[in-house]
Amino acid sequence: MIGLIARKVGMTQVFDESGDLIPVTVIRVEPNTVVSLKNEEKNGYNAVVLGLDDVKVERTTKPYAGQFPEGVSPKRHLKEFRNFKREVAVGDQLGLEVFENIRYVDVTATSKGRGFQGVVKRWGFHGGRASHGSKFHREAGGTGQNTNPGRCFKNRKMAGHMGSERVTVQNLKIQKIDPELMVVMVRGAVPGHRDATLIIKSAVKKQF
Repeated sequence: MIGLIARKVGMTQVFDESGDLIPVTVIRVEPNTVVSLKNEEKNGYNAVVLGLDDVKVERTTKPYAGQFPEGVSPKRHLKEFRNFKREVAVGDQLGLEVFENIRYVDVTATSKGRGFQGVVKRWGFHGGRASHGSKFHREAGGTGQNTNPGRCFKNRKMAGHMGSERVTVQNLKIQKIDPELMVVMVRGAVPGHRDATLIIKSAVKKQF
């Protein structure tokens, strides 16, 4: 697996080779620093820990700053990538070059928070008739039983908190990579608001 920590810029449109207009999400990939390496002998598995965004040493606690080796400033965002398919060393800077021969990626982020929502918006319930006197428009309807067990079963779709969850969108095609602007454009939408921190990695299910 190959991956990086990135930041969502927003959405736009680009033309492909056939002249079709493609909706894309622009993801800014700033250089990621290799903070530490984990191996099978010491940790039981192989992994690479990457960091993004410098933090002032005086603004960090000693335990947090202590995990960074000498010469590497503390980072705000850390992410561990197991079985990293690239030879790296502590202190190396990784950028868009890691996605040169990759066509599809998976993007993970925290989705936008929607607050407390009803069943129509949260689960797509159709609701009742909109005519006058219906008295059943956007309600959830019955959720339990009046006989044994006389309660509502678990996982019943009801109103509640929506969004603000960890979401992964798989098999997004890389439409364009711009090394000068340090951005990668992927076809379709990715979770998160503008400037949200993303985890972009090579697709698990689709390679070509």
